[in-house]
Amino acid sequence: MNILAQILIGIVAAEHLYILWLEMFAWETKGKKVFKGALREELFKPTKTMAANQGLYNGFLAAGLIWTFFIDDHHWKLYIAVFFLTCIIIAGIFGAVTAHKKIFFVQGLPALIALIAVHLPLS
Repeated sequence: MNILAQILIGIVAAEHLYILWLEMFAWETKGKKVFKGALREELFKPTKTMAANQGLYNGFLAAGLIWTFFIDDHHWKLYIAVFFLTCIIIAGIFGAVTAHKKIFFVQGLPALIALIAVHLPLS
């Protein structure tokens, strides 16, 4: 896998670790600032458990991408990267359709760019 793809995978993984932290541990503090306008302030407390669940799933996506850095076999590394990046792209599309278009640009588009980079020739 080329260096550009690995860097982009790292960025997407870091983004999803940030989302994990935000939704699991900072939902009622930093979450209010990040999602200002998208969710009324009085809804943060009752949705804390739901947000934590979403954060956990984002952590699984990040873990899958981080896993690729420890796989030696090129084909296996490629398959795992493609799987997790595709999951993120699909989640970004679903979020854009059902919640807010910004979700695709924040989550789906970086994963799509990384997925394209994964398919570039080795350097």
